[in-house]
Amino acid sequence: MSETSKRAARRIDIHAHYFPERFITALESEGCSCGACVTRDPRGPIIKAGPLHAGPLEARFIDLDQRIADMDRQGVDVQALSLTQPMVYFANAPVARTLSAAFNDALVEAHERYPERLVGLAMIPANHTEEALRELDRVRNAPGICGVYMGTAIGDWDLSDERLLPVFERIADLRMPIFLHPLKVIGMEDRLKSYFLSNLLGNPFDTAVAAAHLIFGGVMDRFPTLDIVLPHAGGAFSFLAGRLEHGFRAGRPELKHMQDGPLSYLRRFHYDTISHSDAALEFLIGQVGADRIMLGSDYCFDMGHEEPVAVVDRCARLTELDRTAVLGQTAERLLSLS
Repeated sequence: MSETSKRAARRIDIHAHYFPERFITALESEGCSCGACVTRDPRGPIIKAGPLHAGPLEARFIDLDQRIADMDRQGVDVQALSLTQPMVYFANAPVARTLSAAFNDALVEAHERYPERLVGLAMIPANHTEEALRELDRVRNAPGICGVYMGTAIGDWDLSDERLLPVFERIADLRMPIFLHPLKVIGMEDRLKSYFLSNLLGNPFDTAVAAAHLIFGGVMDRFPTLDIVLPHAGGAFSFLAGRLEHGFRAGRPELKHMQDGPLSYLRRFHYDTISHSDAALEFLIGQVGADRIMLGSDYCFDMGHEEPVAVVDRCARLTELDRTAVLGQTAERLLSLS
C-alpha cells in the first residue's frame, strides 16, 4: 500500500504557480503588441509587462516532471496550478482571450498527463466581459479545471467595480471557487519600490484591500454562494478586520449601507497556510476556524514554503481532525475532487 493510500485524505496544495511553455510562447508572439514581452535568458524566460515582471523562470516553473518530483519530496499529493503576474489584464480583448485559452489548455494537458496529481485554476480575461464569459463557458467542464484564478484587482478595477458583476454572477452560477492573488499592488512604483516591499508588504495589504472591496462593495452579499480564497493566509485582512469592524460600528457614513459588520464575513472566505509565522497562522485559525484554511506552498517562489506540510504539522492549535481538513479535505470539497 502506498504512503498516499494510508492517509485519511490527499494532501492538496491550493497555491502553486505554473508557467507552461504553451502560455510563454503565446505571450512571446502576441504579448508585445499589448506591452508584455518575453526575453529568453539562459537562466529561464523573463516576462515583463510594465511594472510587472516574472523570471528568470527556473525549470521547475515549467517542467511537469520536476514538479512531480518536488511534490513527492514535499509529501504533497495534488497541486492546483495557477498563473501569476502579469496574468492577462494588460492585453486587449482578443489577445487576453488567446493568452487565457493557451494557459487553460495547458492546464488540461497537465491534468491529462498526471490526472491524480495536477488540477487547474482557469485564467479568464475578467476585464473583457464577453470574452471572460465565453472562456468560462469553454472551460467549465474541461478535464481538471476546478476553479477560477483572478487578481486582487483587475487592471485598474477594484473587485467592487460593477463591470465585474456579470463575471462574478456566472462564476457563482457555475459553483466554481475563485482564487485571488495580488498583482498590481498599491504603491509598487512608489513607496514600496525599494527593498522588495512591493511583495513583502504590498501583497498582504493588497489582499486586505480586495477583501474589503468585496465586502463593502456588496459582492459577497449579492452572491451568497460565491467561494473566494484569499492567498498568503488572507494577508493583512484577518489582522485588520477588527479595525474595519470598528469603522462600521462607529457609524462611518461611508459604511452606512452595510447591514452587518466586516467580522461577520471572515468565514465567508477561505485562506491558505502561507503566513510565514506559526503564531500568525494560529491567530488566523482562531479568527476563522480550521475548516476555512487549506494547505498552500506558493510553489516555487522563494517567498513560498519549501516544506508546506511541515507548517501544518507543527501547528499546535490543530486537532488531528483539523489537520486532516487543512491538509486536504477542505480543498477536496471546494475543488469538487471527491
